[in-house]
Amino acid sequence: HEAIEEIFQMVVDMGGTLSGEHGIGTSKAPFMGIAFNEMEINLFKDIKKSFDPNNILNPGKMGLPH
Repeated sequence: HEAIEEIFQMVVDMGGTLSGEHGIGTSKAPFMGIAFNEMEINLFKDIKKSFDPNNILNPGKMGLPH
């Protein structure tokens, strides 16, 4: 886990992203804080909530930490 976190941090520091066109996903969700600040993560959650207030569309699959 520590090695993965170090690699992701290095990737972001070099201008890269945690994922490509398929989104973050559940396996990388714990590392979103490396690439996005708290305000951005909250914005993602708010957008998801506005389109899916009952959390029925792929619950837990947006890669957003709960």
